[in-house]
Formats: sequence, C-alpha cells, structure tokens
Amino acid sequence: MNAHQLRRLAGRVAAAIAEMNEAQRRMIILRASLDRYTFEPDEPPDTYDEFLARTCGPLLHEPPASRRTASGDSDQWPSSR
Repeated sequence: MNAHQLRRLAGRVAAAIAEMNEAQRRMIILRASLDRYTFEPDEPPDTYDEFLARTCGPLLHEPPASRRTASGDSDQWPSSR
C-alpha cells in the first residue's frame, strides 16, 4: 500500500467517524427534546406557554445529501475504487 492509498483510506475513515459523531450529537439532542416526554407528542400544544416550552430547544434541520457527502452523490455509499 503506497502513501496515496493510505491517505485516501485515512480520509475515508475520518469521514466515517465524523459522520458518526454528527449522528450521535443529533440523537442526543433529539432524545433530550421536551416533545419526547409529553403524553401525546403528536398532538399540537394546548396553550401558547406549552408551545414555547416545546420549541425552546434547538430546531434541527438535516443538511441536504449533496452537502453531507463529499462527492455530491445523494444517498449512495462511497464507491470502492
């Protein structure tokens, strides 16, 4: 294995670890959300105060697939070349 192949492999491993870290961070935030601990989380809030309590945390929007992958391939695994 030459140096170029080793750098590519290290880059892929680093990208996979970074993606796992981001997924873990998102999961922790979503699990700590107040909506998860209400009796009926799919129901709209009854009062304005309840609405404010539910939306006080960070609102997460997942980035588009083209920005998540380096090559711009939507939901495809990296090619093994």
